[in-house]
Amino acid sequence: MPQLQPDAGLDVWLAHLEALHPRGSAGIELGLERVAAVKSRLGQRETYPLILVGGTNGKGSTCAMLERILLAAGYRVGLYSSPHLLHYNERVRVNGVAVDDAGLCAAFARVEQARGDAALTYFEFGTLAAWEVFAAAGLDAIVLEVGLGGRLDATNIYQPACAVVTGVDLDHMDFLGADREAIGREKAGIFRSGIPAICGDPQPPLSLTDHAATIGARLQILGRDFGYLKQEQQWLYWGRAAGAPEAVMRRGGLAFPALRGERQLANAACALAALDAVHQALPVAMKDIRQGLGTVELAGRFQVLPGRPAVVLDVAHNPQAARVLAANLGDMSFHRNTWAVFGMLADKDIDGVIDALRDRVTHWLPCSLEGRRAASANSLAERLQSRGMKVAGVFAAPAAALAFAQEHAGEDDRILAFGSFLTVAAALQTLGRQS
Repeated sequence: MPQLQPDAGLDVWLAHLEALHPRGSAGIELGLERVAAVKSRLGQRETYPLILVGGTNGKGSTCAMLERILLAAGYRVGLYSSPHLLHYNERVRVNGVAVDDAGLCAAFARVEQARGDAALTYFEFGTLAAWEVFAAAGLDAIVLEVGLGGRLDATNIYQPACAVVTGVDLDHMDFLGADREAIGREKAGIFRSGIPAICGDPQPPLSLTDHAATIGARLQILGRDFGYLKQEQQWLYWGRAAGAPEAVMRRGGLAFPALRGERQLANAACALAALDAVHQALPVAMKDIRQGLGTVELAGRFQVLPGRPAVVLDVAHNPQAARVLAANLGDMSFHRNTWAVFGMLADKDIDGVIDALRDRVTHWLPCSLEGRRAASANSLAERLQSRGMKVAGVFAAPAAALAFAQEHAGEDDRILAFGSFLTVAAALQTLGRQS
């Protein structure tokens, strides 16, 4: 097969990545040995502080907050996150801006040349390429979002100055295990001996705390070692003072993060605990924290679009995230009806998500998504009806469901599009909005 050139075009490169290691292909061993070997051949080294962020939910928000605060402080920052909503470029950001096609293709070409016959997965190839982009950009700090789990995730080949697990709940159980204990052990795989480890779960699984203790990670747990207090229209962060862990320091009078929902306070607390942990290398001031939290943006995380009827976009795709979404919907002003454009992947806990939203949705609009993992609209409708939910229609795609909602919703109603990144991406495209 001829070698792809850097100018082959991003779509060509992404198709190449997909073809290298099709999902479900046999004969590929689990582990980080292959991707770590390519990292070594590329000469990739951690020459500036890296914050590695995992967790079942909230890791994308936490990464976005870290990026904005560090940028406000004047640092040059690289952020790698996944999945993307509309464009692959969203996954790799330098100084708050998605990398252009040429930069990505050049990085892909370097990884392709170095990999030899290593059968890298799509995510492994992309992770190595993101680091190539960062290495060429002359950064001060990198924030990496873990893709799946932690212990065997490609991002775990890099050595962090601080590792964050935002929370542990049930998702990706086919890969990570059947309960919180099994999943917690996978998440804790990003911790390192002697390195600060931040946990945003106030009741973490014993597997996580035991692993941290066994390897000697410097574990801090939300509610025990750091946390937050709501103060009417503001909030207060408290945590361990840098260099004096026995002393508690407080930052009060903080405005709520620009990302909506009370759960974002826990994510913000994780971000501030991580920044305190790396304070010596990356000091930030209160003004940087205020500016960063006040300007952070992240599409699809309880994103409320202006207008009437209101439109809410949320990528919630597991029961814990759906419960947070339900609480956030409950905190909104009164809306007579909620029309839910609902598309999910078949391997998710669909019943658990439905149960979490049953009291917040009046009209369900199940829709089919693209891809072999997608649940059909008919199968979603059957699950909804079996649980006593009102199905207003069955749709072949999110765009059709959204059009129906727009036609039938009154000015005092709201339209909710949720259940998958694919559902939100389709809604954004239909509405003509950028991610």
